[in-house]
Amino acid sequence: MLNTLKTMIVDNWQWSPQIWRLARFELVKKSRGTVLSWAWFVIKPAIYVFCFWFALEIGLRGARAGATEGVPYILWLASGIVPWFFMQEMLGGGCDVLHKFSYLVKKIKFPLSAISSIYTLAYMIIQLILQVCLFIIYFACKMPLDPYLIQVPIAIFLMFLFWDIFSIFISQITAFSK
Repeated sequence: MLNTLKTMIVDNWQWSPQIWRLARFELVKKSRGTVLSWAWFVIKPAIYVFCFWFALEIGLRGARAGATEGVPYILWLASGIVPWFFMQEMLGGGCDVLHKFSYLVKKIKFPLSAISSIYTLAYMIIQLILQVCLFIIYFACKMPLDPYLIQVPIAIFLMFLFWDIFSIFISQITAFSK
């Protein structure tokens, strides 16, 4: 098992320039059909967060229930929903990467573990952009610098690692089913 893990790490390291290029190409391919191109990766989650915020804080007055304890409701809500966007994408599409990238499986000598890394990296780039927007919201709400903010990059890295490994294992299983 450790030998397999070592092989996967070495493959991802050796193929890292190609993985980056294919991850960028995946984002370009996904944004090609939209009117707003790359901006849609930020606008769509922003509309989603705004609708929830408006419905829950303004419409139902749910933020006054004391759940946020001094933190603005929009920040509390966005900090939970923004990571969920990445998790949702990995649960939906990360399981099916071998079918999506079948040209890499069939026609090109390419490590199978790197295929999952392409997909995970592509959506992690979007997650990083959304995290920057979340920090902008954090500082716009005049929240103080907090030592707990150091945990954010660590959590992002661990989230990438977990969902990449999840995608590698689950995509191997779903490759056998149609």
